[in-house]
Amino acid sequence: LEALPEELVRYTEEELLEYLRQAVKRSIGIKKIQALKEAANRSIGIRQGAMMAKMELRTLIQKYELIQAKFEELDQTLDTLLQDIPGVDQMLEITGIGRDTVAGFFAEVGDLSEYNHPRQITKLAGLSLKENTSGKHKGRTRITKRGRKKLRALLFRASMILVAKNKAFKALHHYYTTRPDNPLKKMQSLIALCNKLIRILFSIGKKQFVFQEEKMLKDIPHMHAFIQEPVAA
Repeated sequence: LEALPEELVRYTEEELLEYLRQAVKRSIGIKKIQALKEAANRSIGIRQGAMMAKMELRTLIQKYELIQAKFEELDQTLDTLLQDIPGVDQMLEITGIGRDTVAGFFAEVGDLSEYNHPRQITKLAGLSLKENTSGKHKGRTRITKRGRKKLRALLFRASMILVAKNKAFKALHHYYTTRPDNPLKKMQSLIALCNKLIRILFSIGKKQFVFQEEKMLKDIPHMHAFIQEPVAA
């Protein structure tokens, strides 16, 4: 429906609703149609150049459809590539970890068989710790940030999602930030969780085991005292 505002207002709400329900995948209600018509009414002004405007609108729609088709093609290619990587299925079973995170991780680190220890990936992401010192002065400990910025950003996003959706990571974040001895600030905790995630993904890629939230919690001393909700088996 390549209609300018002045043409759009000529259609009834029912006609627009019928068309959009066929053309748009997500649900469209009558309130959205009414809002569309109200916006079209307010938009009617100078009508010169309507033909060129419609040509431009048609071109933009074609570009959008082409981009969507390319995205769908890319998604299919991505799924095919991920199928051949050991451990991907087990990684995707972790609550809070999605396909884009796993794909982004491998896009940055490459073949895990090339690494001997997860610390190498920590260093690659610029998440290794360093202490700022000057003479006798002992400064604050920070991450180096000497590494792949995209990988570091991906791990931070993934860790924040895990804190929100994964019971084990949520409980571990709570423990890190509230423990009596040396509690961490939220950002420091997220850095620790990024490194924890690296170790988990590295181990799964090497051994293809199923990640268990309950086992992760049992491996942490005094963790049971900080669990807010029961962990599903």
